Amino acid sequence: MRMSSTHRKLLSIELSMAKGLMLEAKYEDAFRHLERAHVLGQTFVRWHVVAHWLMLKVALHRGDISAALGQAIRIVLGAIGSAVGRVPIGNTGGSNVNMFRQMPIAQDLKAAMQNDRPSTSES
Repeated sequence: MRMSSTHRKLLSIELSMAKGLMLEAKYEDAFRHLERAHVLGQTFVRWHVVAHWLMLKVALHRGDISAALGQAIRIVLGAIGSAVGRVPIGNTGGSNVNMFRQMPIAQDLKAAMQNDRPSTSES
C-alpha cells in the first residue's frame, strides 16, 4: 500500500505533536497523538514500529513497567504483522487494549487514509 499525501501529512502532524508534548512532559496528551499515529501507520512496518517505540518511551517516562513491556512486545509483533499484512485495523496500540482487537477508526483518520493506493514500496 502506498500512503497518500494527505495520509502522510496527518501522520507527520500526529507524530510531531506527540514528540513536542513528550518534550514538555505532557505524556497523556502525547499518548493520544501516538494512538492516532498508530492507527494511521499500522499497515506500514516503519510507522507502526515508530508509534510503538514512542509509546514505549512514554511508558518509561511514566514509570509504567507493565506498559513498557507491552510496548516492547508490540514492537516485535507489530513489525511482523505489518510486514505480512495482518494488523487489527483501528487498534490504537496502547498496552491498555488487546493487541488483536479491531477498533473503529475516527472519521478524520479514515478520510485521510481513503486515497491510499496499492504499491510494492512502503511510504
